[in-house]
Amino acid sequence: MCRFGHRKVHWFRVESRLMQASSEAPNSRPLFRRVLELFHPSRKHTAFSATLLLITTIMLSRLVGFLREMYIAWAFGATPVTDAYNAGFTIPDWLNYLVAGGTASITFVSIYTRFLAEKREDEARRTFSAAITIMTAVLGAGVILAEIFASQLNHLMFSKFTPEQFALCVHLTRILLPAQLFFYVGGVVSAVLMSRRMFLLPAIGPLFYNAGIIVGGILFSRKIGISSLAYGAVAGAFVGIFLINAIGAARVGVGYKLSFDVRNPAFREWVRLSIPLMLGVSLVSADDWILRYFASGAVGDITRLNYAKRLFQVPIAVLGQAVSQASLPFFARLFGEKRMPEFAQSVNASIYRIVSVALLVSSFMTAAALPLIDLVYRRGHLHFSDSQTTAVYFFWFSLSLAFWSAQGLYARAFYAAGNTLTPMLASTVITAASLPIYAALFSRFSTVGLVVASDFGIAANCLATAFLLHKRGLVSARDLAWKEIGKALLIAILAGFFGLQVAKLVAVDGSRVADIKALALATLVWIVTLVVGLWLTKSQLPNSLRRRPAQPVSSLG
Repeated sequence: MCRFGHRKVHWFRVESRLMQASSEAPNSRPLFRRVLELFHPSRKHTAFSATLLLITTIMLSRLVGFLREMYIAWAFGATPVTDAYNAGFTIPDWLNYLVAGGTASITFVSIYTRFLAEKREDEARRTFSAAITIMTAVLGAGVILAEIFASQLNHLMFSKFTPEQFALCVHLTRILLPAQLFFYVGGVVSAVLMSRRMFLLPAIGPLFYNAGIIVGGILFSRKIGISSLAYGAVAGAFVGIFLINAIGAARVGVGYKLSFDVRNPAFREWVRLSIPLMLGVSLVSADDWILRYFASGAVGDITRLNYAKRLFQVPIAVLGQAVSQASLPFFARLFGEKRMPEFAQSVNASIYRIVSVALLVSSFMTAAALPLIDLVYRRGHLHFSDSQTTAVYFFWFSLSLAFWSAQGLYARAFYAAGNTLTPMLASTVITAASLPIYAALFSRFSTVGLVVASDFGIAANCLATAFLLHKRGLVSARDLAWKEIGKALLIAILAGFFGLQVAKLVAVDGSRVADIKALALATLVWIVTLVVGLWLTKSQLPNSLRRRPAQPVSSLG
């Protein structure tokens, strides 16, 4: 399974006001000590330090995730077995989304943050206990039903599988289903820690989850095959997502008491906010399900799509997920304190940075697609032909990076405002409208058409959310730094084009040396074009990425 008289307040500066005053000036402490303090479990972070921490830990998590995917590619390749393994996650993911979608890190964090701001610790504790107890019982019942009907549910999605594939998919689904309990409880507990501006333990959980899959495979794959990865995923979810966060919450005094108090007003508010997220279908989650459904008839395509998207999700995690996760508690506090101009400025400042950087990173990914994919994945049972196909998918995924990165922040602006219904209704409509596009492009262009349809869908989802925020007067699109974003787009197009042309000078044919040469050339040309482009256009992006920009973002356009 985040994120100026002459200086309008931008979000880092806004949140520094929320920080407890330090008795020692930060700059008087050694740099090494200040870095270590970022990783103290009980540290209360600002938006800036939280983002820095999350970027660091998410990069580490993605590195371990790379090792996981590299191990799977080496040990199992892109085969009917790996297709069944990836498909086995679909029903468990769907159940988690249906029963607990968004409640852990989105709606609950807004309510809990409000209680903390109002010094209502007892109410926060009672709501936390009710949310854990009641929804765990509901999710547990869902897990039991899904275990019983796993075959029928998987048949709805993967009827194109061979009998052997289908049997393996059902088996893996039944192994993975109990992990959703750990994801849910751990998610709610991590939301409590983030509400208290304690981000370390929630951030490192995925490291243990990914490590669990790798360890499970290494220790048991010879005995039980690819099922070892599923057992490792369950163990990783227990340790990394649930246990670590539970221990951290207990250490800071977050009390829990068994409670089925469905009459708790805050619990009812939480349910009301969560229902749209539970019943709506966001393309952010549904995209994987749709891709697997259509690709299930071609041997290895589910796996190759998965490899391409996992690598594509690395910059998404850093640019979108880290900033979005770090921003939500602070957005919620600004909105709760009715500081609407600062709320809007914070969202627009974050969007400007995220979109501009995403455009530049996207241009590198498109230029270096084949050598990058081949270096990361090809080994063992994964062949060069698999790399070539995966690189095509990765190229097309990369074009939508800016939309994937921005949509998380726009959605969380709505969630911070206590409105989950509007964005989810819009996303559900867009998801439903996208299905014929997936089908048509798949019919016309095969699996590549699915990736292009995914790009169109997420772009529509992001733009619709931004439009709705603008129409409701929460975040004005007019105040976004459009001129600066345009500069970044122009530079990205040129850097991507030149990088791709230079990379083509090297014949990438399965040689590691050729991969490295092509990647090095593409990187060098991309960097040079980027630096020259930023200088010639007098882009404000380098200054804006610093903690305290020299001028307001809203004035850049």
